Amino acid sequence: MNFELSEEYQDLVDTVREFADEVVAPVSAKHDAEHSFPYEVVKQMGDMGLFGLPFPEEYGGMGGDYFALCLALEQLARVDQSVAITLEAGVSLGAMPVYRFGTEEQKQQWLPSLASGAALGGFGLTESEAGSDASGTKTTARLEESADGQGGSEWVINGTKEFITNSGTDITSLVTVTAVTGTSERPDGTVKKEISTILVPSDTPGFTAEKAYNKVGWNASDTHPLTLKDVRVPEANLLGTRGRGYANFLQILDEGRIAIAALATGAAQGCVEQSIRYAGERMAFGSTIGAYQSIQFKIARMQVRAHTARLAYYDAAARMLAGKPFKTQASIAKLVAGEAAMDNARDATQIFGGYGFINEFVVSRHYRDSKILEIGEGTTEVQLMLIARELGL
Repeated sequence: MNFELSEEYQDLVDTVREFADEVVAPVSAKHDAEHSFPYEVVKQMGDMGLFGLPFPEEYGGMGGDYFALCLALEQLARVDQSVAITLEAGVSLGAMPVYRFGTEEQKQQWLPSLASGAALGGFGLTESEAGSDASGTKTTARLEESADGQGGSEWVINGTKEFITNSGTDITSLVTVTAVTGTSERPDGTVKKEISTILVPSDTPGFTAEKAYNKVGWNASDTHPLTLKDVRVPEANLLGTRGRGYANFLQILDEGRIAIAALATGAAQGCVEQSIRYAGERMAFGSTIGAYQSIQFKIARMQVRAHTARLAYYDAAARMLAGKPFKTQASIAKLVAGEAAMDNARDATQIFGGYGFINEFVVSRHYRDSKILEIGEGTTEVQLMLIARELGL
């Protein structure tokens, strides 16, 4: 068993770390304060090939793997979680469903632009009454004869979605939408929903990205509610097998939890690095605060959390790449890393004192940003439920 990174992985880490420190960090406070999307940063990430890391070269990717994506996310999240989640959602929620479940024609049509970072995709799952319980989906899609009179059928989609990342940028090209495409009656008389996933280009009439949310954190990340009113797309825009939309999304979510764990690990490590720097500079009572054992122990615990989170997502990613079951390990990694990020952000803010409460400082942004890591892509409670279920409880 060896946890040391290969030369190729280490080169990627070093490259992304340098990019994060020299390109991302200097503009992070500005974009956070303005709630503006960092188009210039995203373009450079695309030019570096970060959006194409886990995809084959035949679809415009870099021919890497999911672990490579996770390593990149960790380095970016040290300095800016908004940029990191833009990459994570663009790949694992925007492009990955097309790669995993799309037809060859769908892959050729959508993946090259998504893998290059020239376009972004979103995944429209969450609704006002369908979050952790995604089976509560109310958005509907029904097949009708094509409106152009040229024959064939179209999906007519109606509904609303909430909290959809990358759904309203100038470069958003599509959102994959979950919708009820039929119902059936169970033996006990209850109704079972047939949930499917459908590709909706963002310029389709009736598709509206509503006003962006005013969020607590991730202020430079693009997040909108969506309205779909009589949205018509070709029948061929069905993604995967009809009725398998919910099951397919759960698979995507299992993978995404590893990526979110990597992002959270980066946030936790960023808090450690900022605290070490500040503790070596800040003077109090005739000495740097890093000379006091109370601060030393606080930072030591922070490092323990970051290290543990990293081992957890490394393990989950290794199992995934080896083709072994990884669902439980992904939940463990997501839970451990999310809590590490939140706990480290709290401790780092305490170490920084009053400066930790000023938005220009990285630790203050981590304090606001990290809470969503215990909520998004499966709450802490959902992870505990999944882990307990695996234990037979």
